[in-house]
Amino acid sequence: QVQLVESGGGSVQAGESLRPSCTYSGVTYSPAYMGWFRQEPGKEREGVAAINRGGNTYYADSVKGRFTISQDNAKNTLYLQMNSLKPEDTAMYYCAADDVWKPMDWLLRGDKYRYWGQGTQVTVSS
Repeated sequence: QVQLVESGGGSVQAGESLRPSCTYSGVTYSPAYMGWFRQEPGKEREGVAAINRGGNTYYADSVKGRFTISQDNAKNTLYLQMNSLKPEDTAMYYCAADDVWKPMDWLLRGDKYRYWGQGTQVTVSS
């Protein structure tokens, strides 16, 4: 069973950067798929970025060119580099992992991930 713990959220001004991280444990290998999702109160969860074990990445259109997902297997850690942050990026950010094969266009579907962290809050003010 994979355990996920996020950290690195915070409050910033529009245009600034943050790099949340997600440390995974309980496994001796990196999960086949890992992703970042976000959710604001009262809104649906949104897939932000995902990466597979081969290093292929997938992004929501709303963050392309601003966010970068990466993985450091030596540290069992997943990162989300967020640049040029906007107020609409404000949300709770969750890390997710799964090992079941899925096509690339499923990577941002939260219902396709089995393991979830507790989340880290990101707040961007204008």
